[in-house]
Amino acid sequence: MSALIAAAKAPDYPAEIVGVLSNRAAAPGLEIAASQGIATASLAQSKFLSRDMFEDVMTQMLESWAVDIVCLAGFMRILGDDFVDHWAGRMINIHPSLLPLYKGLHPHQQALDAGATEHGCSVHFVTHGMDEGPVIARAKVPILQGDTAETLAARTLVAEHQLYPQALRLLALGQVVGPL
Repeated sequence: MSALIAAAKAPDYPAEIVGVLSNRAAAPGLEIAASQGIATASLAQSKFLSRDMFEDVMTQMLESWAVDIVCLAGFMRILGDDFVDHWAGRMINIHPSLLPLYKGLHPHQQALDAGATEHGCSVHFVTHGMDEGPVIARAKVPILQGDTAETLAARTLVAEHQLYPQALRLLALGQVVGPL
């Protein structure tokens, strides 16, 4: 999220970060966004009777900010079909692996356990399946002798911070089109 905010400050960047919404009130990103004058909100799913109600309120919040594109960053919840359908082709996520490899949790350890020689990150459209949407862009990171999940994650994070703003640029300029 910080990388997206920083990229959007450039006068020629084709997207503006209009709001940051979190499902955790203590998420550091809320404070970062607020310090940059960006609207923020937090919604705890536990305060709602159902996931659908929670996601309806999220949609209302996003629409009140006139959001065109939703960029997930650290939102660790599986989203319901109605929410995904509402934002189809306009919601992206970043995942720390070269999708379709190593979906879900612990992708760095998955890569190490598989004996892979390279790893990386992917920005993809969000669809109904977890980490299954069409990939917009990937960045490769070598796996080094002696790497641990933590050292690999740290190097991959650097690549993520470069890749996510590039992928958002492509979508905002209409150079990639997501599934509808």
